[in-house]
Amino acid sequence: MVDRQNRVGSKFGGGGVSSSQNSERERKDRLRELALETIDLAKDPYLMRNHLGTYECKLCLTLHTNEANYLSHTQGKKHQSGLARRAMMEAKLARQKGETDVMMPMRSTTQSSRSQTKVKIGRPGYEVSKSRDPETNSRCLTFELHYPELDDARNRQPRHRFMSAYEQRVETPPDGSYQYLLLACDPYETVAFKIPNEKIDRGEGKFVTNWDVEAKVFTLTLHFLDDKSTKN
Repeated sequence: MVDRQNRVGSKFGGGGVSSSQNSERERKDRLRELALETIDLAKDPYLMRNHLGTYECKLCLTLHTNEANYLSHTQGKKHQSGLARRAMMEAKLARQKGETDVMMPMRSTTQSSRSQTKVKIGRPGYEVSKSRDPETNSRCLTFELHYPELDDARNRQPRHRFMSAYEQRVETPPDGSYQYLLLACDPYETVAFKIPNEKIDRGEGKFVTNWDVEAKVFTLTLHFLDDKSTKN
């Protein structure tokens, strides 16, 4: 209890005159005691006890010596302002989530329909044959790929392209003396053939592709340019 008898201006045996600072301190003490009785700190998401035995406010990043001091902090302007900002942020996120949830059924339906049409069948069957040109004696490669499960063969023709050894990520380190011939046709998997990294003859009849719609067979024939033909 505060001794109010021996204060300046007070009569002997009277209660004494309490200063404004002491009155404010007593008011805060009463509020702390009342808060400790009514508030369950175990359910406070922002209260954390650290390894030093003191308390931390995770919302305001402040340190407190005991629970009463923390409760006093929660009634202050800084903590109340932080709670208001947190409430506004959560309300904004809830609105954004509501808009996203409205769009999710439409997006999921579109994505599921696309995924159903793009189910991979697997690798196509293929045959590779080597030969030489009867006139120039240049080396020749023929690739024959079979796509028996292709539904719309008239509108889905296999595509091809050449890829350098430095583009691929399968074989490391890359070998610059080779290149890769890629052939793709959905829903089949893309296949790649490793061939010598030499110049390919693009002359008439030297690089030929053919797509047999009825048999669903794709054929590609290429000729390599020899050093003699290159000099000429």
